[in-house]
Amino acid sequence: MVQSSETVIDTSLTERATAVINLIQEWVPAELHYPKVAVICGSGLHHLADALNISPRAEIPFSDLPYFPLPTVDGHIGKLVFGYFGTVPTVCMVGRIHFYEGNPFDVSVFPIRVFSAMGISTLLVTNAAGGLNSEYKVGDLMVLNDHINFPGLAGWHPLKGPNDPLVGPRFPALSDAYDLELRQKLFESAKTLKLGRAIHEGVYVFVSGPTYETRAESRMLKMLGADAVGMSTVPEIIIARHSGMKVLAISLITNAVVTQPTPKASDGPANLSAGKATHEEVIEAARQAAEDMRALVMDVISGL
Repeated sequence: MVQSSETVIDTSLTERATAVINLIQEWVPAELHYPKVAVICGSGLHHLADALNISPRAEIPFSDLPYFPLPTVDGHIGKLVFGYFGTVPTVCMVGRIHFYEGNPFDVSVFPIRVFSAMGISTLLVTNAAGGLNSEYKVGDLMVLNDHINFPGLAGWHPLKGPNDPLVGPRFPALSDAYDLELRQKLFESAKTLKLGRAIHEGVYVFVSGPTYETRAESRMLKMLGADAVGMSTVPEIIIARHSGMKVLAISLITNAVVTQPTPKASDGPANLSAGKATHEEVIEAARQAAEDMRALVMDVISGL
């Protein structure tokens, strides 16, 4: 008898996650064995981990963990940092693993499976994103309240393949992907902290990268209803929700996406480089926003 794809389970996923957790528990203090929250630090936002209490604290490089590939992108260090935000045990993933680096989705989202297996109930994701919404300025923050999974709609989906019903449902709904209570808490924290930058709510569109979008692609994404665009986050969100975790996601707008049509040759001289996105400006914008992001993330998590 031939089994259906619904019942063909990759048991090695649980085995791999268990192997990683066993190593973590050998290397970190016992009081850090069971974090409540995981934070993914996006491009240039590795300083978020600096807000963890000084003690107890432990760091583990990805290179010491099996099944964790090393990040290859500037601004992504590649380590797990365990500690406390206030009284809340937390693990910070300093640097992420991107699909465009050549990793299959099951590899790039594997840390989220480990976090779920550790019993973590809340995932807080940060990223650097390009602003499509004309009201967004460089340095603004956007709280995700929805997303468009562009590669996923074309078949490149992190849940493609056999499903383990013990891990999550075959057809998870994502209409409630971004937790309302956590979003409300973030805006309450921002009001208390009196941050000097605008905070929006909006739609993030995930594209595979690694090229930045063309002008025509950017106009298309804007027409589809996206407020910001980036090359990460959505696969992590999908796996977190598949595993039953609550999710809060924050984009730092690091560049204004160019949507004006390309000048025609008949128009005469034009500066095609005006507004062109670079990774250096992404890192610089993240550096300037680091303190506000750190204060906001710490306040949100400390109140959980």
